[in-house]
Amino acid sequence: MLLDRLSPRLVFAAVFLVCAALMGFGLVLQHVQNLEPCPMCIMQRVAFIVCAAVALIAALHHPQGIGVRIYGLLVAATALAGASVAARQSWLQHFPPKIVDCGPDLEFMLGSFSLAEALPLIFRGTGDCSKVQWTFLGLSIAEWSLVWFVAIAVVGIYLLLRRQRA
Repeated sequence: MLLDRLSPRLVFAAVFLVCAALMGFGLVLQHVQNLEPCPMCIMQRVAFIVCAAVALIAALHHPQGIGVRIYGLLVAATALAGASVAARQSWLQHFPPKIVDCGPDLEFMLGSFSLAEALPLIFRGTGDCSKVQWTFLGLSIAEWSLVWFVAIAVVGIYLLLRRQRA
């Protein structure tokens, strides 16, 4: 397997580069194509940023043994959290609510409610979150995010379970 031949440092660096590229592409869609992100999109961006940060720290730290497993777990957990938001948004896009309500934006929700109160509101989604504004190869942005989050989670889980070289 290709990942067996790469050092964990290179794998973490690759995860960082993928996340950074995805964030860059999201910013291009926002600022060049004028696609404003919904609250769920912003939560996915946060997950990509946290994945990127953990992977960059791991690549710079160059851990060995249990350190690789800890960073792999952190990358996988963050990616799975992002995947859950992307999966929920994808579901909303395929089965939009009968009453379309754009609701409050993420800044208002986080400023007005505690995180524990805001998260259920964010996951409920809005009419804004159910709208598909862009597709590539038949997949929406949320579906592409889900694909990438799952791929990153698989890499993190692989690093968590990988046998260390002697």
